[in-house]
Amino acid sequence: MAGGSKEIRAKIGSVTNTKKITKAMEMVAASKMRKAQARMEATKPYVEKVKRVIGHVAGAHPEYKHPYTQVRAQVKRVGLIMISSDRGLCGGLNSNLFRKALPLLKQWNEQGIEVELALVGNKAQTFFRSYGGNVVATVSDLGDTPHIEDLVGTIKVVLDKFDAGEIDEVYLASNEFVNTMAQNPTINKLVPLEAEEKTDAGHWDYLYEPDAKSALDLLMRRYVEATVFGSVVENAACEQGARMMAMKNATDNAGEMINELKLSYNKARQAAITAEISEIVAGTAAV
Repeated sequence: MAGGSKEIRAKIGSVTNTKKITKAMEMVAASKMRKAQARMEATKPYVEKVKRVIGHVAGAHPEYKHPYTQVRAQVKRVGLIMISSDRGLCGGLNSNLFRKALPLLKQWNEQGIEVELALVGNKAQTFFRSYGGNVVATVSDLGDTPHIEDLVGTIKVVLDKFDAGEIDEVYLASNEFVNTMAQNPTINKLVPLEAEEKTDAGHWDYLYEPDAKSALDLLMRRYVEATVFGSVVENAACEQGARMMAMKNATDNAGEMINELKLSYNKARQAAITAEISEIVAGTAAV
C-alpha cells in the first residue's frame, strides 16, 4: 500500500506542475487576446472607409465596370484563401474551420470546379498536405502582430490569376470573433464583390490624379488586401481567445484530477493505517 501512496503522490506533483503551466498559458493568452482585439478594432475602420470610397467612385462613374464587380457567366475554377493559426493548443479553432470548408470543397469537386488554395498559417498547410489539394501560395509564421506586407505576395498570386481569367471567383475562409468564448468559422465570397444598395454617390465626386479608372483599380486591390489582412488580425484574436479557454479548461480539469488523486491518497493512507493497527492488535492478542 505504501508503494501505491508514493505513486499517487508522484502523480499529484506531476498534475500540479501541469496545472501551473496551463494557468500561466491561460494568463498569457488573455493578455495577447486583449492586444489582438485592439488591433482588430483598429483595422475595421480602414476597410469600411475604403469600401465606401469605392462605392462613391463606382457610383459617380457607372460607365466603367471594374472586373472585380463583374460576375462571370460560368465558374470553372475558384480560389480559396484559407486563414489558420501557426500554433496549436487553441481548442477546435482550426478543425472547425476545416470542417466548415470540406463540404464546400466536396460540392465544388462534384460540380467539376477546380479549386486553387492560398494557405495562411502552418495548421492549414499541415491539413492540406495530408488532405490534398492544389496549393498555389502559402505564408506562415506571421507572429502575434501580423503585417500586411507579409500577405501581399500571397494575395497577389490569387488576384493575378483572377485578372488572367485562370480563376473565376475568390473565397475567403477564416474565423469570426464573436466573443471570448465563441469563434465562428465563416466562408465568404471575396471577388467578385457583392453589389450593394445605391447611395447618393452620384451627386458628388472626387478630384482624381491621374483619373477615376486608375484610382478605382488601385482601390479595388487595396480593399481586397485590407479585407484579407483584417481577417488575419481577427483570426489572431480568435486564436488567443480559443487558447485562453482551452487552457482554462485544462487548468480546471487538472484541479479536478488533483482532488480525485488526493481523495485516493487519503483512502490509501487510511487503509494502510487500518492495516497496521489490525496487525498490532493481532500481535497483542497472540501474546
